[in-house]
Amino acid sequence: MRSWRASIWLYLDRRILALFVLGFASGLPLLLVYSTLSFWLRQENVSLTEIGWFSLAGTAYGLKFVWAPLVDHIRIPILTACLGQRRSWLLCAQVAVAATILALGATNPGEALTLTAFWAVALAFASATQDIVVDALRIEMLDDEEQGSGAANFVNGYRVGTLAAGAGALILADVYGWFWAYAAIATLMILGMAVTLLLPEPKSLEGPEPRHEDWRGRLQSAVVSPFREFTRREHWIIMLVFIAVYKYGDALLGAMANPFYADMGFSGTEIAVITKGWGLAMSLIGAILGGILVARQGLLMALFVTGVGQLTGNLAFAWLATAGKSLSALTFAIAVENFTGAMATAAFVAYLSSLCNVQFTATQYALLTSLTAQARTVLAAGGGWLADYLGWTLFFLTTIAAAVPGLVLLVWLMRREAPGGNNL
Repeated sequence: MRSWRASIWLYLDRRILALFVLGFASGLPLLLVYSTLSFWLRQENVSLTEIGWFSLAGTAYGLKFVWAPLVDHIRIPILTACLGQRRSWLLCAQVAVAATILALGATNPGEALTLTAFWAVALAFASATQDIVVDALRIEMLDDEEQGSGAANFVNGYRVGTLAAGAGALILADVYGWFWAYAAIATLMILGMAVTLLLPEPKSLEGPEPRHEDWRGRLQSAVVSPFREFTRREHWIIMLVFIAVYKYGDALLGAMANPFYADMGFSGTEIAVITKGWGLAMSLIGAILGGILVARQGLLMALFVTGVGQLTGNLAFAWLATAGKSLSALTFAIAVENFTGAMATAAFVAYLSSLCNVQFTATQYALLTSLTAQARTVLAAGGGWLADYLGWTLFFLTTIAAAVPGLVLLVWLMRREAPGGNNL
């Protein structure tokens, strides 16, 4: 456990600083597959039905655990010998992301929609692969007490990257056209490539790769062993249930936030300025403080403190529902929710990272994040029905209750054993 001063100084560590840039590079492709692309398609008079189908282009993000074992075990000729397992894969993924962004930007959706769809799928696959490698690299090069700061800087970089690919790309497209907007975003990937070349390979991966004589040995090492190793841990089922429900209250709120804003009568401009401006600033600060809390108090205690703190964001939205249309009330609610939510996210990402065995980092982390994403999607599906049935004030109070099971499970884990075997 570090002092407050040492916890703050962690953010000046070159590895932590590098993770901001890698997070930025990871955040660039996401909106180019989703909302930015959807806006472009609509400008080209593509039907709403066809635009809706384009959401399937991002399926790769939810299925990245399928090929994560390859990232853990397949060596890239020449590059792996020069850069190591992680950096060779990351450089290839970053080059693929830049190339597919350019290719997607060069298409004409109005005349060749199928080609646009192909490159959107290719970009999502390359981007998901980049995410797999960056997550593994981040986990392997940091100690447990550094994971919070690393996660915070990565998440903050990711948020800035999505802002560049969202608002930045739209502004560039208005002035220079869509190809040059996408080309500019592709050029920004050079920052990520430079950091990849400058970072050292994680020490845990240095040395020769174990070789297996037959395909059965390779299959077991790549696919079976990561699952088997995790399920041999004490309390592993409780851990998985906790991972699924910890952010339940936040997921319910997030799924219904925009419809709530609309019902309250806020304009699109008001929402955009407050959420993307003030909300982003509070998220960046919250993530940094969440990382400091992990280094200072330890993973599980940080999860508990930020989990309880996150409830104040839900409470702020319940208050906003009773306050009516008020820009000052909206600003306050978004500030509290973004600040506390980012703190909890930094601690949660650090916790997931701590659960991964360095022998199977990419595979296990991809599985854990896929579980988190699927759980959020499924559990939040009833949010609209709840809001209709209860009304907005009671709905937001219910989201507070939805967060309680995760905190109860966390207390149960805290009373037994911390990840990695350190008793709390």
